[in-house]
Amino acid sequence: MLMEKNLPNANKIVETVLENAFAWLIIVNEKGQIVYMNEDYCSFIGRPKEDCLGKHVTEVIENTRMHIVVKTGKEEIAQLQYIKGNYMIANRIPIWSNGEVIGAFGTVMYRDTKEWSVMNSQVREHLAALTTYLKKHQEAGAKYTLHDIISVSDKMEELKERVKSVAASDSSVLICGESGTGKELFAHSIHQLSDRNEGPFIKVNCGAIPEHLLESELFGYEEGAFTGARKGGKKGKFLCANGGTIFLDEIAEMPMHMQVKLLRVLQEREVEPIGAVNSIPINVRIVAATNRSLEVMMKENRFRKDLYYRLNVIPIHIPPLRQRKEDIPVLVEHFLGKLSLRTGKRMHGICEEVIKAFQYYDWNGNVRELEHVIESAIHLAKKEKIYLDDIPEYIKQEAVVNEEDKGLKEIIEELEMRIIDRTLKRCNGDKRKAAKLLKISKSSMYEKISKYGMHN
Repeated sequence: MLMEKNLPNANKIVETVLENAFAWLIIVNEKGQIVYMNEDYCSFIGRPKEDCLGKHVTEVIENTRMHIVVKTGKEEIAQLQYIKGNYMIANRIPIWSNGEVIGAFGTVMYRDTKEWSVMNSQVREHLAALTTYLKKHQEAGAKYTLHDIISVSDKMEELKERVKSVAASDSSVLICGESGTGKELFAHSIHQLSDRNEGPFIKVNCGAIPEHLLESELFGYEEGAFTGARKGGKKGKFLCANGGTIFLDEIAEMPMHMQVKLLRVLQEREVEPIGAVNSIPINVRIVAATNRSLEVMMKENRFRKDLYYRLNVIPIHIPPLRQRKEDIPVLVEHFLGKLSLRTGKRMHGICEEVIKAFQYYDWNGNVRELEHVIESAIHLAKKEKIYLDDIPEYIKQEAVVNEEDKGLKEIIEELEMRIIDRTLKRCNGDKRKAAKLLKISKSSMYEKISKYGMHN
């Protein structure tokens, strides 16, 4: 009876509680539109309440996941959220009614800005310490493994197996491949799989260091070796890599006079810092990489043959993306997840037309170009899925040209070949099982495999 008498004041009581019970509070409906947002939250983001109500939550709050909680129906408790240059701890709870999610409400654990500021400073302090630690660790160690090389194509899987078989040796490795194919990932993986994986992994970009500084960077110098030399001298990259691996990226950019000195290091297994009287023995494995043809450069007398044969003991050639287009879908999925996390913009897939356009494009920038295109598309996407309008025009045009150049028979055969290839992979190469899934006879399966030159 008491509740019924005071019912006219109920709305006022509830609103007062909502305004004061939490520092920040937000409620969204089943479409992710804001139906309530208290004054403290509005003040924090710097927008009036009337400007927020009715809008989709993603238009008002950066890095929000309220709309995702509405879709998944899964609560998210004590999640770190970065907003307006600061961190906050957020709770997001779905609102259920008759077995359906009709909305969600979100709160912040800290009640006032002073308490929140203290928490934020502590988070920043811990993150800064962690970042410093990781940076120091990564400077002298490899960051990537073969698991970071995303692929399903036979060419890349065979290459990974080759890396596994040669990584344990101490022989020099020369990695060749176009820009953006992932040469550095392979270099890191070789070190990780070797017996030197507990030792340092030092990367040197031979094309990024000025020619007059390259010798001192690689071999170091003694105190007083030249004007401006650091007091106490400096250890070169080779000495820093002692007991581990040195990765000489863009080796083709190394000038001829430095090639001679590098050759001596490889032959004698010792370095002589600038200004030093004696040489210093070293135990370093060499992994070099280039996107240029060293064979052509040798013919043009721009790269030493003796150095080439010293480096090219174990050759590894990474095929360009246009030669392994079956890797594109898995790479797209990988980058979609990785970049969505980095940008804070959640994406729920990519339409089939975009994947098809990607398959037609030649990707001269290889995997790196694909990653950049996906990142751009995520930023440009108006919805939570990437459509043709979100990708560059030159990729769409390439798809149109390719389609127009093909006849119906060719298009059908290409589709049939892709389906068979995909099914065989699902069945781990079992042709009988694949034929059964495709509802064709075993003999038809063998005929088609032979017709398309597929060797599974």
